[in-house]
Amino acid sequence: MGLVDTFVRQVKHRGAPAGEKYADGGGLYLHVKAAGKYWRMDYAFLGKRKTLAIGVYPAVSLLKARQRRDKAKEQLADGIDPSAAKKQERKAAVDAATSTFEVIARAWHKTNKAERGKVTQAKVLTWLEKDVFPTLGAMPIKAISPQDVLQVARRMEARGVQESAHRISRICGHVFRYAVGEGLADRDVTADLSGNLAPVRKGHFAAITKPELVGPLLRAIEVYGGHIFAASALRLAPMLFVRPGELRAAEWTEMDLDAGIWEIPAERMKMKQAHVVPLATQAVAILRRLHPVTGEGRFVFPSIRTGERPMSENTINAALRSLGYDSTVMTGHGFRAMARTIMDEVLGERVDLIEHQLAHTVKDANGRAYNRTAHLAARREMMQRWADYLEKLRA
Repeated sequence: MGLVDTFVRQVKHRGAPAGEKYADGGGLYLHVKAAGKYWRMDYAFLGKRKTLAIGVYPAVSLLKARQRRDKAKEQLADGIDPSAAKKQERKAAVDAATSTFEVIARAWHKTNKAERGKVTQAKVLTWLEKDVFPTLGAMPIKAISPQDVLQVARRMEARGVQESAHRISRICGHVFRYAVGEGLADRDVTADLSGNLAPVRKGHFAAITKPELVGPLLRAIEVYGGHIFAASALRLAPMLFVRPGELRAAEWTEMDLDAGIWEIPAERMKMKQAHVVPLATQAVAILRRLHPVTGEGRFVFPSIRTGERPMSENTINAALRSLGYDSTVMTGHGFRAMARTIMDEVLGERVDLIEHQLAHTVKDANGRAYNRTAHLAARREMMQRWADYLEKLRA
């Protein structure tokens, strides 16, 4: 006669060092020890006596223990060792938990970060965390299909960020190839997506370059009612005309407000050369107002959600759109074209100074590239004239 629930619930250890065993039938028994009650099953496989751990009571009830016993007997009838099968299932579960897309992507990101600058490194991780991990992160990488990756990329396309959608697809490809090399995936499924995403249209960033149109833009920026991080960055963008990625990732350790200097390290620059940005008095004033808010942290313009990252790459463009300037009229990158055109054609500034301030490669008469401090005094005066000119346009 088999065991009953009441007996299993009430039976206690009687003090024997090895515990007491109570048979249920079919090899299943309850092993009662001082530490608890354990379900076990004795069986023979290939002439050897073995014991299968079924589970611990009460987490595994009598009914559940019997079901597991019956499953083990079916495996034996098929010539399968239940203990070996259990180990394989446990290993598969562990492998699935440790070979999810997110786990592997973070390992790839950490392994290859030396090949990227700090800004690019943070940008790649932000893309993954924002657009990929919510959908693919928890999936075992072997279970991900090309259509899963395409779904992520097409959601980005629907937001109007076609170039980022292509980049995400390429980043996922890097992760898959890393997984293949580590023996965690069979192939790069993104290779099947060639031609499924809309091509990126190449062209210049939209920019306002006529002084009569710059004034209304600056007045709109002045009354922008967004978060102080975004508002401050938006007001500095026309004055400094650095690349949007350089601006949004600015760090307080790079700023010397007393000297009116912002020194951007080489690893954060597109051309991998350190760059000096003279700060006009108007720019210093904006930064001084912002310092009590973000000065205790690393980033001048931190993410609203976490101070561990800079603000989103879309913040400036989103702010411009909220002011009525869509991507066909003005972009964050367009402030560079605005400065380049007006400083040259309207203000008559020296082209080599403008180009140097744009962080373009400028060479001297002997063909040598100017270093980061070249013509600093002249560039400081030019940047102050530019800020004063913008102030007049706004007024």
